[in-house]
Amino acid sequence: MQYRALGDTGLTVSAIGFGCWEMGGDHYGGTDDSEVTRAIHRAIDLGVTLYDTAPNYGFGGSEIVLGKALGAKRKDILLVSKTCISWDPVTFTSKFDGRYSTVKRLNEESLKRLGTDYLDLLLIHWPDPETPVEETMKALDEIRREGKARHIGVSNYSPYELRRGRAAAPICANQVGFNMFDRRWQKAMFPTARELGIGIMAYGPMAHGLLTGTMRKGHVFGEHDWRRHGMLFGQRLFGPNLDQNLDVVERLKGVAARAATTLPRLALAWVLHDPTVSVALSGCRNVAEIEENVEALAVALSPAVLAEIDEILKGAAGQVEEIPGRHHQLPAA
Repeated sequence: MQYRALGDTGLTVSAIGFGCWEMGGDHYGGTDDSEVTRAIHRAIDLGVTLYDTAPNYGFGGSEIVLGKALGAKRKDILLVSKTCISWDPVTFTSKFDGRYSTVKRLNEESLKRLGTDYLDLLLIHWPDPETPVEETMKALDEIRREGKARHIGVSNYSPYELRRGRAAAPICANQVGFNMFDRRWQKAMFPTARELGIGIMAYGPMAHGLLTGTMRKGHVFGEHDWRRHGMLFGQRLFGPNLDQNLDVVERLKGVAARAATTLPRLALAWVLHDPTVSVALSGCRNVAEIEENVEALAVALSPAVLAEIDEILKGAAGQVEEIPGRHHQLPAA
């Protein structure tokens, strides 16, 4: 395993992190809890130290599965969860809610589901446009001071939001989407993160399944699979653009073959090639998938390979340039 610094905290994390969205079972189809548990135990054996979940992954289901799977091993890993998205347990609808009281309440509920009295890192899942950043940060920092989170950070924060957040609380990480198809955050936010000493946690390194290389043209997603609607955080990579993007994937498979590796390993290696990235988070359903992910650390990318990937991705469909969030500039000091 390789390890990297998470921002300026002094905290060291495994370059490959275990993403737990899939194990919630509500957006990627069903998962087998026993298989996922074996994958978690194998990941720990392989040196994976960071496990990332959230209360709205399966409406609490992901946290429950992860907490049970970790058991006594909880002390051996870095546990990450999030707050700021509340949901109705009757209608199963959710909304952004960064109010002080909600941030505190959701964290308490997460700790109970995970069976722990603290998190190693607590993130604001999405910025709430209706709540001042400072109010959200006040709650987050209070949780840290209470010892219920050792470190705090954010997710999906624009440069403007990141600066406001860092001015109000000692946030150390920003978790954002980053993969070959989606480079918006790399262009718009990575420079600010480097300036502020904030680590990047990259989610979706496989482009939410597109870069696994297992999809075929005409693929139909399940009724409850969020990809069925084609939208990926503002980018329409699936839906009517899927077949064109699968042509891109086929060309990338050729790049991987010539580099004597697989497409999933190539995808993860590409994300980790950017030194701003502290950890690449990839979901795993079984032991084989986590073993494949860790093998990506042995892949070296030459300038020629990187240039070829850039050229191939020019043929992708559904990409956009703008990141979500508030983009106002801070007033001059």
